[in-house]
Amino acid sequence: MPRLKRTEEEEKAREGSEFIETLDRGLRVIQSFGIDRRPMTLSDLSKSANLPRATVRRILMTLVKSGFVAGNERLFSLTPRVLLLASAYLTSNQISTVMQPLMDEVAGKAKEVCSLAILDGEEVVFIARSSPARVFSTGLDIGYRLPAFCTSVGRVLLGRLANDELTRTVDGMKLAAQTQSTLVDKSAVIATIIADRTKGYSLVDQEAEEGFRSISVPIRRYDGAVIAAANIGAHVDRITTGEMIDRFLPLLKEMSLAAQPLLV
Repeated sequence: MPRLKRTEEEEKAREGSEFIETLDRGLRVIQSFGIDRRPMTLSDLSKSANLPRATVRRILMTLVKSGFVAGNERLFSLTPRVLLLASAYLTSNQISTVMQPLMDEVAGKAKEVCSLAILDGEEVVFIARSSPARVFSTGLDIGYRLPAFCTSVGRVLLGRLANDELTRTVDGMKLAAQTQSTLVDKSAVIATIIADRTKGYSLVDQEAEEGFRSISVPIRRYDGAVIAAANIGAHVDRITTGEMIDRFLPLLKEMSLAAQPLLV
């Protein structure tokens, strides 16, 4: 059972006098539910969150009374009420609000899924997506996470770092292969990210998922700062890498330019 790991920033925050340990533990238990995508036992959650069983039990009972967790004393699962936490972020997030109509237009023209992601530690988190009418289940759901180093959106977002910071960041990562095509040599990953930054886009071919390739561009704030990345992905049977550059890249670049003056 994998355990949740705190980032260096989270560990530093714990040292502050205003840090609330109980709240932190409750949030760790909530996050633990997403690891195996199934109802979990008290022991599962205790191991995943790296907390004592007695502590986890008290947290679960609180979450049950608050309506965020359902359980029968043996198996526990999150309830739809947890979506209130995600919806609060999405409705208050300016990037999603501005980008959604632009992404809808791009997805319609490309006839493929268009997604928007931000960087969270060593992972990317997808915060918006748009599908053409003919696509019903293809693509990455909102909230889905992937390693940043081997995804097109991740490489675009890592590319906003200065070279020295980028090197330190990648050197501190554990690069685990997701497919047979995943680039895991750190020097090669760094060089690829720098090259992608120069080109203004990133194209990743079956490194994050077998049979899937995607192309991404940076989404910039009004002052030029990169705050997100947008991509179009497709199965390898439907489109070549050359076609992605010819067909999808102009659409993504046009969308990025249209969004920049609207993002403050």
